[in-house]
Amino acid sequence: MNDTSGTIAESAADPFLDASREGRLLAAECRACLHLFLPFGPVCPRCWSINIGQRELSGAGEVATFTVYRQSYHPDFSVPYVLALIALVEGPRMISNVIDCAPELVRIGMPVTVRFVPRGDLVLPLFAPDSSPTRNPEPQGENP
Repeated sequence: MNDTSGTIAESAADPFLDASREGRLLAAECRACLHLFLPFGPVCPRCWSINIGQRELSGAGEVATFTVYRQSYHPDFSVPYVLALIALVEGPRMISNVIDCAPELVRIGMPVTVRFVPRGDLVLPLFAPDSSPTRNPEPQGENP
């Protein structure tokens, strides 16, 4: 797949990247207004509080929107690949790749779940289709 080693700055995102190495997805949580947000930052984007903590997320979400890259803009990225805005069930949204799915099968609203994939010194949270029965029930009977 794509080798993105050395291309991501590890500044304020350290807790996020450290958790990813452990197979956990974290968001920043404002202790003043309880707003969850990504990427990590020193100030809540909702209330401007500097009282920021962390909260572990389930890793479940859905594709809010996406694009398929068919031209490579960096030698580490092989095409085609899907870049998506993932709406996590807890509320935050994050940009990531959709993997383990042909690009033509990705759809807005498609349930996805996080997969932690090693890339050089990093472990990146990427998303794969989630076909578990509780997330994507089979239709029952005919539509009226």
